[in-house]
Amino acid sequence: MATIQFREVTGEEDGMRLDRWFKEHYPGLSFGQLQKLMRTGQVRVDGKRAKTNSRVIKGQQVRIPPLATDEKSQSAAPKRAMPRVDENDADFLRSILLYEDKDIYVFNKPAGLAVQAGSGLTRHMDGMLEALTDKHGQKPRLVHRLDRDTSGVLVVARKRSIATALTKAFRERSTQKTYWALVRGVPKPKQARVSTYLAKYQAEDGDRMRIARHGDNGAQHAVTHYSVVDQVGQKLSWLTLKPVTGRTHQLRVHTAYMECPILGDPKYFNVENWEFPGGIQKKLHLHARRIRIPHPKGGILDVTAPLPQHMQQSWNLLGFDVSNYDPDIEEELGEE
Repeated sequence: MATIQFREVTGEEDGMRLDRWFKEHYPGLSFGQLQKLMRTGQVRVDGKRAKTNSRVIKGQQVRIPPLATDEKSQSAAPKRAMPRVDENDADFLRSILLYEDKDIYVFNKPAGLAVQAGSGLTRHMDGMLEALTDKHGQKPRLVHRLDRDTSGVLVVARKRSIATALTKAFRERSTQKTYWALVRGVPKPKQARVSTYLAKYQAEDGDRMRIARHGDNGAQHAVTHYSVVDQVGQKLSWLTLKPVTGRTHQLRVHTAYMECPILGDPKYFNVENWEFPGGIQKKLHLHARRIRIPHPKGGILDVTAPLPQHMQQSWNLLGFDVSNYDPDIEEELGEE
């Protein structure tokens, strides 16, 4: 490039670091070269000097000086490889899609499928999302997580700016999440708020969480609202769980803390000499049933996920009727 150019920052680039912006547009320009251009004032934003860590804003004009990355060096520079699209992954993701618009995907994640990579994992949602990379090279982005054995609603942003807005909504707790669980016993009272501190510790089977005291190393406050929807005597109950905070394993630890652990939980179900009911599969009975979150483009995104097969089987066996469920309970539980 032999002449000075000006490029306008787009809405999708709003808030991006300037060095990242250059990497997106001029991958052949090294970070050292960019720093030199910054120091000498050759790169300017809206006519002003800038730093590599400056954040660009939609509508700003970035001054691009003649760059050393001529055609020869650009051709020698490594080009960003487009991900290999696995049509099987794309088909699978479409099969579990609950909702989509131009900004967001919402999936019904199956139990047993990890959201992100981990030790010994080769198949996970984050990896499969490569199959939905758009024509501009943007891969959909995770904005929250579910445990591997928890099924249900998983929200994914299709664009960087949408991911930023959704992540902020989760961080500021303007999101309402409702989970369904099948637990041993019946909690007392039947509707209440659980407030504890949780801290991580290392167990033989990996990281676990424990009830902690305020001030303990790594302790974080965790709050969950719960309500009993139905029950089988005093042996089993169907709960709605509304986490106010989003700590690791929060719902699983809080139900165990109430002495009503979730059926099929390999980490926190520790009732001795308890026999698994016949006809109920030994899988985690925890499902992210519903999410209500402000849509970055306005309004509320409200999506519900049907029960996974193993939980539907248990509901049928126990005579739990989903049609009797009162969704207004969720609104009551969402109040602090």
